[in-house]
Amino acid sequence: MHHGLSVRIAMSVLTEKLAEKIPILRTERAALLDEYGDKKIADVSVKQIFGGMRGVRALVCDTSLVDPDKGLIIRGIPVAHLADKLPEEILVLLLTGELPEADDLRNLQDDLAGRAKPPAFLWDVLRAMPKDSHPMAMLGAALLAMEKESVFRSRYDHGMAKHDYWRAALEDSLNVIAILPEIAAGIYRIGYDKGPRIAFKRDLDWSANFAHMLGNDDETFYRYMRLATVVQSDHEGGHPSAFTSHTVGSVLSNIYYVLSAAFSALAGPLHGLSSQMSLHWVLEAMKKYDGQPSDEQIKEYAWDTIGSGRVIPGYGHAVLRGQDPRYLALLAFGEKYCSRDPLFKTVMAMSRVIPAVLMEHGKAKNPWPNVDAINGVLFNHYGINEIPFHTVFFAVALSLGISAQYVLNRALGTPIMRPRSVPSQWIKKDV
Repeated sequence: MHHGLSVRIAMSVLTEKLAEKIPILRTERAALLDEYGDKKIADVSVKQIFGGMRGVRALVCDTSLVDPDKGLIIRGIPVAHLADKLPEEILVLLLTGELPEADDLRNLQDDLAGRAKPPAFLWDVLRAMPKDSHPMAMLGAALLAMEKESVFRSRYDHGMAKHDYWRAALEDSLNVIAILPEIAAGIYRIGYDKGPRIAFKRDLDWSANFAHMLGNDDETFYRYMRLATVVQSDHEGGHPSAFTSHTVGSVLSNIYYVLSAAFSALAGPLHGLSSQMSLHWVLEAMKKYDGQPSDEQIKEYAWDTIGSGRVIPGYGHAVLRGQDPRYLALLAFGEKYCSRDPLFKTVMAMSRVIPAVLMEHGKAKNPWPNVDAINGVLFNHYGINEIPFHTVFFAVALSLGISAQYVLNRALGTPIMRPRSVPSQWIKKDV
């Protein structure tokens, strides 16, 4: 198939599906506002105001839901039921609410492959950064350097109609999603002196290409990259990255600004860096006990961590109260492909011992391991042992959900985020 024609066909399929659905979504949104617009759905306590708005229902996100008992549900489908899907399929599901047919999937893959051409100047920008720059800072800088490529900005500057915002948002999002794996892999190879960048291969899927460009063509690593991307592709609208992207996008900033802002939030130790913190914690345990620790040693290590005033990284969750299905999916993968790895064995042993410690401690609302407890361990197994880079992978995976939310918000005309703030004195005086 002629390359240019294939891109137009792929775009028309996805665009036509959204063009069919968006008027329906707009009508449904208007009807909801008309019928329920004045209904109250939450009372907000002073504790919640000071506590980061935890638990306050204040956003609409149709791409996914985190159920306290069932975990992540993407468009009505529990994430465990999507473990065998490709990230490209998840992108379509997030955008349209439906998994693509085989022909539509191939067209989308061909479209993304045709867009996978980062601008040449980008590599000069990244090489010019200090050698000790954090890879997440490099990723954010790369996105901002490419902002001039934005279709949304160009069309907006030329008087784009409001009802067409989503079309430009989709074009930008596909352009960025297509090149993010190559940019991330380039950051890895430049930042860690891994040699020349590895060329994109048109016959590989999106995640397999990411693995290939990192420098590992192990087929099981391809499978891991696909699975880890799927389970981390979206996580409703209230976590810091998505909330940040929602706010930045609401003022009609384009996807380059939106993702760079979201990834800045992800780079914090209490968010996306928790995976690397968890891996550090496990490696420290193995160093302390000269190899895989016994169950008693793990228990001792956990209590020592709690006693020092620190939290045990990779355990608990802000919303979940049951086991994290994302962790369970990656655990099943590790048991199949990494079962002899002492680091993986240690993580498995910790998952047996630590929940009991946390329950005995009594302060953890959820004592179970989350996805961060295992993700970095599996990366390490496949030779990606430069721990700060692990958050970059999370960012690439999360770009699917954030981009889908961004496109849908522009389609539905979601207004500027502008909550009211009050001074502490007002609370003392009026509450």
